[in-house]
Amino acid sequence: MAKHSKRVLSNKNLIDRSQKLSFIDAANKLKEAKSAKFDETVEIAVRLGVDPKRSDQMIRGSVLLPNGTGKKVRVLVFAKGEKEKEALDAGADFAGSDELIEKIKGGWLEFDKAIATPDMMRDVGKIGRILGTRGLMPNPKVGTVTTEIAKAVSESKLGRVEFRVDKAANLHVIIGKLSFEAAKLQENFNAVIEQLLKLKPAASKGTYIKSVTLTSTMGPGIKIDSAKIQ
Repeated sequence: MAKHSKRVLSNKNLIDRSQKLSFIDAANKLKEAKSAKFDETVEIAVRLGVDPKRSDQMIRGSVLLPNGTGKKVRVLVFAKGEKEKEALDAGADFAGSDELIEKIKGGWLEFDKAIATPDMMRDVGKIGRILGTRGLMPNPKVGTVTTEIAKAVSESKLGRVEFRVDKAANLHVIIGKLSFEAAKLQENFNAVIEQLLKLKPAASKGTYIKSVTLTSTMGPGIKIDSAKIQ
């Protein structure tokens, strides 16, 4: 028989996995279950009533969290001339064109978010496989291919997160850190849910948000009452 850690056993006694809670109650339970010595990342897992195999039901987008993610985001911008300067003035950690592309080809990936101007995408496509496998490829659907460079950099720094439904119709979105007040986490959670509801495809029938689970890096999964957030 497999042995469970003290943390797992403690969480098992604290959390009733058959029970669905309000977001605030779930967030407070998650805080009670905290056992890691670092500030854990909090995220939600959402199961949607869509068929990702159909292009008209593929859910992909981004949302600006009102309270940020609690994480320092290193932003790289592929741009030339005035747009490169605009990126650096807006707070981008790295900005440039050919020299950055060559650096990435050599294995350098010391950034968390990549943004590009439309005219750079042909060149950025040369490293598409490298960026794509790490979820770093700029994409106009999530606002990372744009001429509004200053805005994109600012929002990325403030806490714009991206999401995409997987083959099993699930998606995962970071909503902050465990040190955040429960009310702050709820504001971020509400922003994500509102954006998901806006993206509901017309072809999706029946229940759209089937289930929502709140969890942290080392914490248990706690079910949210999704019936109240449709």
